[in-house]
Amino acid sequence: MIIAVDGPVAAGKGTLARRIADIYKLDYLDTGALYRAVGLKLLQDKQDPADTAAAVTAARHVGEIALDDPALRDEKTGEAASVVAANEDVRAELLQYQRNFAKREKGAVLDGRDIGTVVCPDADVKLFVTASAEIRARRRFDELAAKGVETSFEAVLEDLQARDARDTGRGAAPLKKADDAHLLDTSKLDIEAAVNAACKIIDAA
Repeated sequence: MIIAVDGPVAAGKGTLARRIADIYKLDYLDTGALYRAVGLKLLQDKQDPADTAAAVTAARHVGEIALDDPALRDEKTGEAASVVAANEDVRAELLQYQRNFAKREKGAVLDGRDIGTVVCPDADVKLFVTASAEIRARRRFDELAAKGVETSFEAVLEDLQARDARDTGRGAAPLKKADDAHLLDTSKLDIEAAVNAACKIIDAA
């Protein structure tokens, strides 16, 4: 079984996807981590994430960055990832890696922005996880505050809206709900309620 979990930043799709993978004993891939790895490599090499050639080269060496590197979760890395994710050539470099992962014998759960529309359009179950911009910004602000990062809610909201605009407005695989995806709005749901709602959809499939 292949389960595609898409949605905007801070909607809770990563946490949800990991829980789903654990429940159904499936392998899990955070495809956003691949783009973060490209962004991180560019930052480490002191290169501009908007430099197309440099970004493609970094994508070809994405395996050199461990996908559990804590630096992948830094805000600067996230911003760089959002920029490189709009690069059509970078997406092409990483597409086959993602599809190969999905073809694992027992199946897989993949989360990202274009899993149900581009990476795995024939996925058995597609979930589009979202929440209001204000709710997502509050979650991200609380997360940063817990890490001791000094910022303001307004700054986090502005950054989130800018990333949403890049994700939905890019020419290459823009963020959008697949026609056959199930919409799961987590604005008023905690993680347990979201997991229960997702499992009902998956069990029905």
